[in-house]
Amino acid sequence: MKKISLLLVAVLLITMLTGCTADKTPLTKITLILDWVPNTNHTGLYVAKNLGFYEAEGLEVDIIQPSEGGSADLIAAGQGEFGISYQEQVTYAVTARNPLPVTAIAAILQHNTSGFASPREKGIESPSDFEGRRYGGWGSPMEISTIEGLMAAEGADPSKVEVVDIGAMDFFAATASHVDFTWIYYGWDGVASELRNLPINFILLQDIDNTLDFYTPVLIAENSYLESHPDIARAFLRATEKGYRYAIENPDEAAAELLKDIPEIDEDLARASVAYLGDFYQDPGEAWGVMDESVWVNYSQWMFDRGLLENPLEVSEAYTNEFLPGQ
Repeated sequence: MKKISLLLVAVLLITMLTGCTADKTPLTKITLILDWVPNTNHTGLYVAKNLGFYEAEGLEVDIIQPSEGGSADLIAAGQGEFGISYQEQVTYAVTARNPLPVTAIAAILQHNTSGFASPREKGIESPSDFEGRRYGGWGSPMEISTIEGLMAAEGADPSKVEVVDIGAMDFFAATASHVDFTWIYYGWDGVASELRNLPINFILLQDIDNTLDFYTPVLIAENSYLESHPDIARAFLRATEKGYRYAIENPDEAAAELLKDIPEIDEDLARASVAYLGDFYQDPGEAWGVMDESVWVNYSQWMFDRGLLENPLEVSEAYTNEFLPGQ
């Protein structure tokens, strides 16, 4: 009888364990390609991964840095299911002679945080002060058009700006000995300047021209993937929205989650930057990720008028809000 009882117990245990294993649905594996090295723009993604928001939606998300080529090219080539890009890259991609089949599906920040920065002692307080100065950029025609547009609005002469390609050199190294001003994201280099007690002058683009309040960065996906996997796209954005909402409400804890994966980021910078970006991840009273059609229309027209696009943008081909929570 004792042997029979032990056998029954063993059978029951095996049955229970087998049943638990069978009931657990395998997670859907997806790859998310970043736009650059991991930084605080990406905080909500790491929060969603580390706190189980993706897993709760049945997803296993691998966050990777891009190899050579922009994230839009990699997503279009099927190297990942989702990627991080920016409005101007998507606009270029969709309007090119051979357009890429990608669509923006969420704005990570709902306002542009970028602009032109310089050490305060250089006295560059407005675009008219760019005359006779050296600008350090990364070689994009869009940079030159932006400088020209801002200077023209103040009656200044863009031909008096010397443009130097500084590649990936950071703001502090570049302006220390190579150039007078560069284009930065205040949420990173601007916050870092405060922590270093190095005063800067910062010209936020939309303070000069509201058309330049475009979406950077955005989440993108390949069009056929969205058509064939709409439920995955919605699940991914539901979890991502929770991650960014958590970052808004708990900046210190969210920064700690980012640092778990990316410990090389300076801890003080991570915490201060996430706190700063809390006002940009989501407009008060608005839903995270939602994009406004007028932003796409106005900025793409600005680009087209300056000869940056081969064709005008049909905005319905560039972005959609349909996969966002509540849309």
